[in-house]
Amino acid sequence: MKPFKYQKAKDEKAAVQASKAGMRFLAGGTNLVDLMKEGVESPSGLVDINGVKLNQIRATKDAVVIGALARNKDTANHPLIREHFPMLTRAILAGASAQIRNMATNGGNINQRTRCMYFYDTSMPCNKRNPGSGCAAIGGLNRMHAVFGWDEKCVAVHPSDMAVALSALNASINVIGSDGATRKIVIGDYHTLPAADPSKDNTLRAGELVTSIELPKNRFAANSYYLKVRDRASYAFALVSVAAGLALEGGKIADARVSLGGVAHKPWRVFSAEAYLKGKAPTAEVFAEAGVMAMEGARALKDNAFKIKLAEKAVARALEKAANTKG
Repeated sequence: MKPFKYQKAKDEKAAVQASKAGMRFLAGGTNLVDLMKEGVESPSGLVDINGVKLNQIRATKDAVVIGALARNKDTANHPLIREHFPMLTRAILAGASAQIRNMATNGGNINQRTRCMYFYDTSMPCNKRNPGSGCAAIGGLNRMHAVFGWDEKCVAVHPSDMAVALSALNASINVIGSDGATRKIVIGDYHTLPAADPSKDNTLRAGELVTSIELPKNRFAANSYYLKVRDRASYAFALVSVAAGLALEGGKIADARVSLGGVAHKPWRVFSAEAYLKGKAPTAEVFAEAGVMAMEGARALKDNAFKIKLAEKAVARALEKAANTKG
């Protein structure tokens, strides 16, 4: 690890001002410190933002707001989240390990970088790490990689479970810039696909700090589910994951949300399947068809064609679990 400067910020203003000098924000450090140890990232300095008051979880008239510095553990177990957004609780608890959830923050979770092995191996070409060098995963081992939204520049997937649930919940990300200006980014516009610039994971501007995440009120608390399919039961990233929510009225599906993880450079919201589900009865046959529809347009790489059929079945299973889940 290369030497770097270190300072603490007491408030948002101090944090974003430090970012002007090229310093990176340090919260839980569960991803950034690993990247620094591996030589993947070498920031000139770190500004510790753990002293900034951004860890509150509170209800507003139309939403629940979770602070960017609230720990994953505290967010998953907060009464407001467990009652109104159980899908998010399940997604967070499916991620990493208890030790990491104790340290990781909400802002860090949605901003974590891909776990593509070629991204971490500095001896290999990677457009995400070194723009213009190529993508080793295209012709390499790509079992864990994307089936949606990829191109020859990058086939990596976003690793966050939390972000998949946030996608299904229509969350918004609140940020503040080094000039003090604030803005709100809808989750669907927050993470990016690699075509324009594979080195970018999101639409944050230089120096911007995530302050909170807003979860609008919804009708899915009673019937929602997060399903994660992985190689082992703990501390493994998703081969495929599904965040599913249903609003059931009079024996029919009044509204639906379906978002996939492990299949693209960003959480992959499946609007076609959602539209198909509306007005239908919540049956196994309908859910199976929604699963097939969800994977339309998927393009397999050399080693990951199995993901398409796996995801079809996972969508159907998640919807079935959601339909029979009460909170």
